[in-house]
Amino acid sequence: MSAQFAIQSLSLRKEFGKTVAVRGLNLEVPRGEVFGFLGPNGAGKTTSIKMFLGLVAPTSGNIRILGEEPAKTEIRSRLGFLPEHFRFHEWLTGQEFLTLHGRLYSIPSARLTARIEELLELVGLAEFRHKQLRTYSKGMLQRIGLAQALLNRPELVFLDEPTSGLDPVGRRLVRDIIRSLKTEGTTVFLNSHLLSEVEITCDRVAFIKFGEVLRVSSLSSLVDGETTLTARVHNLSPESLPGLSAWAKDIRLDGNTLHMVVLDEESLPAINRYLVESGAQVYAFSPQKMSLEDLFIQVVGMDGGL
Repeated sequence: MSAQFAIQSLSLRKEFGKTVAVRGLNLEVPRGEVFGFLGPNGAGKTTSIKMFLGLVAPTSGNIRILGEEPAKTEIRSRLGFLPEHFRFHEWLTGQEFLTLHGRLYSIPSARLTARIEELLELVGLAEFRHKQLRTYSKGMLQRIGLAQALLNRPELVFLDEPTSGLDPVGRRLVRDIIRSLKTEGTTVFLNSHLLSEVEITCDRVAFIKFGEVLRVSSLSSLVDGETTLTARVHNLSPESLPGLSAWAKDIRLDGNTLHMVVLDEESLPAINRYLVESGAQVYAFSPQKMSLEDLFIQVVGMDGGL
């Protein structure tokens, strides 16, 4: 395993009694990426993150975080984490909450004071610093939690549903913060059910199901490359389908409806010509850019709700 990766896992497995939560997770996340972690409910996402953080021991397999074992205190001091289901000390003020966590990181007082000031401004909570967390809205708690995750200027930060409960302004704020972290060289590991947010924010995504990685995709190639094609055809022989593989993949014929993923938009005229030359009557020819939601359903399946 190499230190050039922020996260590496090999044949990672976690069992809780007879229940297998993660059955064989193989993953590599280079440093400096914004990486999305997507899968249906019960896919093993949260358990995987807990193993990456050293909070849960794997049943078998190997993990390296920043090139080291995650259980090491020195490694944990270089990580940030915003859990999905946080339970903050509601009797503390925002200022006191960040001070407590800064002291847990052993950040020197003068540096901690300056860092808290910087982060409260960053997440838009400076004017609420002396308000108790019990008075914060769900969105405000989400933002103070994000500030907590960034206190120690982490090299790798895990954000589990960071935009949950935020309004559009709050979601844009989080996106801007993630982009800023990437500019600084921080690796961001993002778990979110909001695919539109992931599509805008991440460099790459991994699709997992039953605790295994099904596919890792670059979002730049998704936006710039793959196109889905649906064509309504009559008299297309199934024997003609393999000939389409020069221009497409995931080809299937459902009755008179032909589905495929086109590798290059410039191939569309050749595909149409091939269908006609194969004796098919083409009544509709509808190419469409593939969205992350389309890709999720294609990889994970229709039963894979986030």
